[in-house]
Amino acid sequence: MTTQGIIKQGVYYDSVTLMTVTQRINALEGIVDSSVVMGTRENKAILESAGLFVSDFADASDTDLLISVQAENSTFAQNAMARLEMILKDISSSEGSHRRDTARSIHDAVERLEGSNLSLISIAGRYAVAEVRKALDLGLHVMLFSDNVPIEDEKRLKEEARDRGLLLMGPDCGTAIINGVPLAFANAVQRGNIGIVAASGTGLQEVSCIISNRGAGISQALGTGGRDVKKEIGGIMFIEAMKALFEDERTQCIVLISKPPDDEVLSLIAKEISRTDKPVVAMFIGANSEKVGQAGALPAHSLSEAALLAVQLSLGKPVEDVRAMLKSIHDEVGSLAKKLSPGVKGRYVRGLFSGGTLCHEAQLILKEHIGHVYSNVPLDPDYLLSASGEGSFHSLIDMGDDAFTAGRPHPMIDFSQRCKRIQEEAKNPETVIVLFDLVLGYGAHVSPLDEILPAVTAARRHSPDLLFICSVTGTDDDPQNRQAVTESLRESGVIVMMSNYSAALLTGHIIKNITS
Repeated sequence: MTTQGIIKQGVYYDSVTLMTVTQRINALEGIVDSSVVMGTRENKAILESAGLFVSDFADASDTDLLISVQAENSTFAQNAMARLEMILKDISSSEGSHRRDTARSIHDAVERLEGSNLSLISIAGRYAVAEVRKALDLGLHVMLFSDNVPIEDEKRLKEEARDRGLLLMGPDCGTAIINGVPLAFANAVQRGNIGIVAASGTGLQEVSCIISNRGAGISQALGTGGRDVKKEIGGIMFIEAMKALFEDERTQCIVLISKPPDDEVLSLIAKEISRTDKPVVAMFIGANSEKVGQAGALPAHSLSEAALLAVQLSLGKPVEDVRAMLKSIHDEVGSLAKKLSPGVKGRYVRGLFSGGTLCHEAQLILKEHIGHVYSNVPLDPDYLLSASGEGSFHSLIDMGDDAFTAGRPHPMIDFSQRCKRIQEEAKNPETVIVLFDLVLGYGAHVSPLDEILPAVTAARRHSPDLLFICSVTGTDDDPQNRQAVTESLRESGVIVMMSNYSAALLTGHIIKNITS
């Protein structure tokens, strides 16, 4: 195996373009891994941890393009480098054909688009701050997709936005639905009267899809970025988004989603909940929900429960019925687990997730059945997975973490890392279940089955009895069509559950059955 790298000085491409380039390189013969990123300090560190750093990169600047290829041999690596030149040339030609109609700045865009009030920004984090400030000065709400924004800058920008009566969603905000329009990673959901505030992109997607698939709809879904509920930020935009939904006439009930907020932030959120007459459902994954419950919100213990409660409120039906719905889910999952448990070989579950929130939720559910599991994003620091992720234990991995996305498309777009890992886990005779998610929607892989099914087939050659359990986040109106994806997975022997909650619950039951 060989790793080769080159530097292109003073060449800039946006992150979406670089994702596309990397995906095309990874598809070439003999390529094990690759990365095409701008030479920022953060990107260099990630390349080093991923084994893709070469010594020439050390002196590269932020405005240099770093290209690294890991191949089976030097011939494959050289072929990939040669092909890369053609890919970049094609992209430059394509961009040139549209350049005449392209705005050159946020100010230029506002002048061209009369009545605009929202800017979506996705550039390197250290440069994003200046562009966000320009957008705020122009009176624009901002969705900031960029990450690696210093937390002190995030706080200052959010304070400025709040003082101007504007929303700043992000940094690292990947999902929103504004007036029925899905932004970035989002789904084609029905419109309705349920508003969502989420410091979690995949959590927002999971809840909004369950709501839509249950016959209700979304008025607005506002992301905040995961750090907003931390002490350093103080929940500034989470609270501003809540206030916006309190005032929105179309929104009749509200769902709040995040990982556990800081205690002080939770108190501020609870205070705001107590000020509205609209019903509020709160799902703070793993947090003690007593304080929010005392403020008048309905605490939910899973994303599915949050969605079910919201649907009942939306349709004017008793929320008490949700308890019976959850019991029905438990009973059905328990019966299925009894059918699947006899005769299985192995003892460990290996989870491969594209969303951090889904990974966290699965850990919580499994904890109730088999105790803590190891993860690169563990609930308990004592269960932090080693860098290699190898070992004889239960483990769940968030493959959207920075360690897996250095210069690569997000795992919702590019399945190469997960497919590789699926086949590796299948070679371990102690693996009994591979648990994974498929997140559909705008921005996600258009044909996910073309990637995942060959990996499942190859894995079964090593381990014919291996169980594959999957949840599919999406709707039938998504570009991929949830029903079509689900049916094809089941035809290939994958056990498809209707939610991440159900998939993790089934996994927990099976592991408990075979180890008790």
